[in-house]
Amino acid sequence: MAFTLITAATTAEAHRLKSSMNPDEVILGDYLDLPEFMIKSGKMLRLPNPQSASYAHEMLTLCLDHDIKSLHPVREAEAEALVEAKQLFIEYGINISVNEIQ
Repeated sequence: MAFTLITAATTAEAHRLKSSMNPDEVILGDYLDLPEFMIKSGKMLRLPNPQSASYAHEMLTLCLDHDIKSLHPVREAEAEALVEAKQLFIEYGINISVNEIQ
């Protein structure tokens, strides 16, 4: 099953996006602290920090490992870093949906 990853799992924006989708196909993730029990449930992931020089490649690996075909970065730093690598993600069949930063 292909999944959609929404970043910034601790924000209202992420939960608003999730509520507009099929919840069985959505995984939330965040690079900020997340409760361990949420990560163990498999519906939340620890994400790399967008300040990392290899952020786009770390995110690509994570998407491939978890069968993520659609990525919705919520925080601006995440979106900016991923937009620069959008073509790379497209080559692997992963769509990046960025609302304001294109």
